[in-house]
Amino acid sequence: MGQLPETRVLEAFNGSSSPPGIQLLQLLIAIQAASLASLGGGPDFDPKYYVDLPLKYPVDTTAEAFSSLPRTLPSGTISSDTLQRFLEENFGIPGSDLVACRPQDYTTEPVDFLPGVCNPEARRWALKIHSLWLLLARRVADCVKEKPNQHTLLPLQHPVIVPGERFREVYYWDSYWIIRGLLVSKMLETAKGMVQNLLALAGKHGFVANGARTYYQNRSQPPLLSMMVCAIHLEAANLTLVEQALPILRKEYNFWTTEPHEVVIQDHQMNKHRLSRYYAQWNTPRPESCIIDEAIAKGLSKAHQAELYRDIATAAESGWDFSSRWMEDHQNLFSLRTSAIIPVDLNAFLLQMELDIAFLARATGDDTTERYFTMAANARRLAIQTILWNEDESQWFDYWLPVNNSKLQSVNSQRVVYDMDSGHLNLQIFASNFIPLWCGVILQEIMLFVCAGDAKIERVLEAFNNSGLMHPGGIATSLRETGQQWDFPNAWAPLQHMIIEGLATLNSEKANKMAIDISRRWLKSNYVAFEETGHMVEKYDARYCGKVGGGGEYNTQTGFGWTNGVALTLLHKYGWADDQPLAPTYNLTPWFTT
Repeated sequence: MGQLPETRVLEAFNGSSSPPGIQLLQLLIAIQAASLASLGGGPDFDPKYYVDLPLKYPVDTTAEAFSSLPRTLPSGTISSDTLQRFLEENFGIPGSDLVACRPQDYTTEPVDFLPGVCNPEARRWALKIHSLWLLLARRVADCVKEKPNQHTLLPLQHPVIVPGERFREVYYWDSYWIIRGLLVSKMLETAKGMVQNLLALAGKHGFVANGARTYYQNRSQPPLLSMMVCAIHLEAANLTLVEQALPILRKEYNFWTTEPHEVVIQDHQMNKHRLSRYYAQWNTPRPESCIIDEAIAKGLSKAHQAELYRDIATAAESGWDFSSRWMEDHQNLFSLRTSAIIPVDLNAFLLQMELDIAFLARATGDDTTERYFTMAANARRLAIQTILWNEDESQWFDYWLPVNNSKLQSVNSQRVVYDMDSGHLNLQIFASNFIPLWCGVILQEIMLFVCAGDAKIERVLEAFNNSGLMHPGGIATSLRETGQQWDFPNAWAPLQHMIIEGLATLNSEKANKMAIDISRRWLKSNYVAFEETGHMVEKYDARYCGKVGGGGEYNTQTGFGWTNGVALTLLHKYGWADDQPLAPTYNLTPWFTT
């Protein structure tokens, strides 16, 4: 089909190990570039649209038709009318290879749905959120399995709930909060089917890809699959699912605990600690955002571009794409250093995975696996407390790996071991600094080491109270306003939920009051925005009750899977009293006082 533009994007797929559909991706990326040239940029131009196009005809035929389109010289652009006709004749609409479906376990008002929600208006709203599962329910069309090289979509056996709008396919970490919401909606079979889909992907590839597209297979996302399995098992004991899941979870665990994801740091007492980082297997522009990535890297050397492309994809693996959290200068994307950072939240997730696998192994009577992962959890907990905890600030911080301060150790094989330096902690405030509460780090310390737990809890609560993260609309992602979507003033559903659940586990009256207060603020903001816009959205502006968030490389999306799941989960946990108003109260006093 000839040399198409942007084929360099696919160099990381080289050789016989390349996924199927490389030729298709080459074509779609070329069409992405041609569309930008013909239509121009702007806020409504979405490069992902073009790599989601399903082909009507074989890729060779379509590529030949594309190569034959008349172009304007000397620019080589295709007229917008010609390009539009070509797209209509040769492609389906993005998302048309996913079929809307009605989940078999959906009912209009499930039995025992949200018994604690007594306020009639809150209940009406909750039922509307519940009904959104119908709008987001999909199954992958049979043609995807029959003709895989005409689709970037991956085939899945069971129906799914997608996040919404441009996120037409399944996404890894979104699925956890969607599943939590489905369980509140009494949709156990749909939730179990989603877990089985992810288990199938992890079993095949060794990890769960960022999303169910061929172009996402260069990276994963925050590893929450074990928590999804546990959620299903705790809802309705299912040893068959647990036995199916355990070997796959061990395979995924290996992905996160071997190089390049695992890093070894030696503390001042010469003890070696193993922690993990995000690290995408990719050093070219992301296919779904090729034109954006190339613009960011413009003017850099080839070597620097390759490093930047990897760090861009690594930020996508983190789920926080993008944030000043990963930027060396805290402002510009070309200063991303994501793959050189040991993140607090990832290691909290992996600690939880270790605890989950031990729990699931115990359920099946596998004592050996239970002991191994209990020991692994203890080792990671110690590593988190040794390397990432800051006593003065009473919170956990990301650790930036030094460039030169390392030495080679000969233990089984050559491996870089980094010398610990507390000066490499990033002491900036992010919501992620408090995610270890979610996996119970403090409570486990109390049980294992008989430490002064109450005093430490009090200090962490004070640090959170004084962090500046809490606002009328919930917890802001950071304190720094950069225009990126994982920075101030945006507030995201999963961050609210993790911190709320983390606070609620502390067995502290003050922490529980904080959790309830954050939940109320968040739900009121969701409600007000829903009443004004008719939508649940992916992110909100923490500064105001009911204001939609913004920023980033695409427009704010509606739907929205994990927002719906968190809202239903919080309503289920805390209820809503009949006499408690849903209207916001604009109180300018500190968000929480003792």
